[in-house]
Parts: sequence; structure tokens; C-alpha cells
Amino acid sequence: MYPTKASRRRFLRQSVAGAAGVLLTPGLIACGQSTSAPATSAEPAAPPPDAARKIGVALLGLGGYSKGQLAPALQLTQHCELRGIVTGSPDKIPEWQDKYGIKDENVYSYDTMDEIADNDAIDVIYIVTPTATHRDFAVRAAGTGKHVWCEKPMAMTPEQCQEIIDACNENGVQLAIGYRVMHEPNTRKLIQLTKDKAYGALTAAHAYAGYGGSPPAADYWRGQRDMGGGALYDMGVYTVNGLRYGTQLSPAAVVKATQQRQERPNGVDLTTTYTLRYPDGMLAEGKTSVVETYNELHIEAEDGWYEMDPMQPYQGVKGKTSDGKVLGPPVPNQQSLQMDDDALAILNGTQTIAPGSMGKADIAVIRAIIESAETGGEVEITSK
Repeated sequence: MYPTKASRRRFLRQSVAGAAGVLLTPGLIACGQSTSAPATSAEPAAPPPDAARKIGVALLGLGGYSKGQLAPALQLTQHCELRGIVTGSPDKIPEWQDKYGIKDENVYSYDTMDEIADNDAIDVIYIVTPTATHRDFAVRAAGTGKHVWCEKPMAMTPEQCQEIIDACNENGVQLAIGYRVMHEPNTRKLIQLTKDKAYGALTAAHAYAGYGGSPPAADYWRGQRDMGGGALYDMGVYTVNGLRYGTQLSPAAVVKATQQRQERPNGVDLTTTYTLRYPDGMLAEGKTSVVETYNELHIEAEDGWYEMDPMQPYQGVKGKTSDGKVLGPPVPNQQSLQMDDDALAILNGTQTIAPGSMGKADIAVIRAIIESAETGGEVEITSK
């Protein structure tokens, strides 16, 4: 049993909201998780019946991604608003309040976040902290009765992912993982090409995502293996998820993998390469790095090919096909599309485009890649 902090006041509030079709009815959709690894994605939800209703979002973690991407993107959304913050850094609070007009009663610390349970202004807690902290924060967030949005990678292990899913299901709240490119229209055109078998049966695929730079510092969480740092968790999750939505298939095994790791305690992988095998025998290649630059998703089929190049920058995602089609132009802001889609899923009581089951399935692949690199052998992929 997970702690819920469910006061009588909150229970009555959620019951009324659920009856009105504003929030999810507990147990009806909740996290919308199945036990199987998803290979497909839902379509964006339609506009809600009450167009004036907006989802109140509290950002948990005020680091670079929240400050530089999510908070500005929330100013561009149609169906949600930035109303709260949760932080372990009190010195950041004045700047955020001044810039976004956040009320004192909507400011929380990591110690007081459970009190959000009684705050009617906040509907969603968005977890934007280091990967190794996602499980604890997401379970606590679900316990407040608020919907949970969680940045990718979802957690460190499939077991931790399942704990998040269970907590959301138990508390009757929805869970969405922050796979922003899955909401990006040009990427969705690529997904549709696969669904339509526009170029025949698939024969091969590859996904590369890396940025050339200096190895991460040992005193920074991205430079610490046990915090979820390193190429595979940081950038590799884009390749694993890209191959999932690009092929609409779930891999059966990691055939082989290699990792170039820092030679120090808790050192992270700087570059990881891997080969996946699918149930029909098709192979796909993945490569990711924090010291080398590449960025593309390429799908080969019997009658042609299609690709996103680049596949996942914040701006500039675009693609093309073997017969000259252009998947573009790029959209202005992916994060605003992502959060509006996830807000609409809450308002309409529909499935999210990137549910927790997808996040868990991708972490199962990441863990199998690590095991294959460590053992030198083939590793079957199971979601456990």
C-alpha cells in the first residue's frame, strides 16, 4: 500500500470533479498501464468540452530543463498553466515568483510537497529531477492525488517504473512520460508511415543520438552512474524510444552491446552501441554518446526508406523519405505540444501518448543493453 495523504476534503473534491468529467475517474483510466510493452502510440486528444478549463501544473525540480524549456513552454500552452513549484533550493524561489507570478501558497519544498494534496489550484506534479530520484518523487506525487508527469528516462530500473505505475493506479491518477518528440507533428508523420506500411514491410532501422562535448564532471549528477548519468540514460533513451515508435515494434533481445566508460569509481558510459533483434528476426542498430555528435532515426523497408534527421533537438526536427517527401517544417515548441496533449488527456479522460508502460518498456531495453555490454552476450528483454 502506498501512502495517499487522501483527506476527506480531497476525496470529495476528486469525486465531484470525476463526476463532472474533468478529472479521471479512479480506476477507469488512471495510469492506463498494461503489462505488455507498448509498440504504438495514441493519437492526440480532441479539445475538451470545457475549453476554458486549464490544468494547473507544479514543476518539481527547478534545474536547467525546467527553467530553460518547460516554464517558457507553459506560457505557450492552451490547456495548462504554471501555477506551482516544488524545490530543494529556496534561493530560486524569488526569481520564479517574480517571473511567473506564482503565489506563496503554491510554493513547496521537497519536505512539504505532500501538502499539495489540499491545493485545488494544482492538478499535475511534473517530475523534473535526476533520473535516480524519479521513483521516490513520482510515488509521493501520486500519493497527493495529483496527476503525474515524469521526465524521461522514467526511472533506473523496470521495477522502479512499475512502482510508479502501481502508485498512480492505486491513487486513480494519470501518468505521462515526457517523450516530447512523440508529440511533434513531423515525427508523428513518420509514425504514421510505419502504421500504414507506406513502404512495405520493415527490413532494418537505426537510431543515433549524441552530442560532442567534454566528459561529464564527477561532481555533477550526469557524471554519476548511480544517479542515471552517462550516454545511455541521458541520450540513449531517445534512440531506444525512437526505434520503438519508428518501427512500432518491441524488441525481443539485445544481440550485442559495447560501452566506453570512464575509468573512475561511479564512472559513466561516454559512448554506447547496441544491436536489437525483433521477434520477426529484423535487426536494428543504436548508438549514443556524450562525446560524439550524431542525431538521426532511419527506417528501411522493402519499397523505400524514411527518416528523421535530426531526430530529437528542441528545435529543428525534420525528416524525408526515399521518394522525396519532406517531413516538416519544424514546429516552434515541442514541450508546449507535449504538455497540451497530456493536459487534454486529463481533461478528456483519454490515454496519454506516452504512458508509463512505454517508459518501463524502454528502461527494460536500457537495462538489457547494460547487461549485454557487461557480459558480452545476448540478453533477452523482459519488462519484469
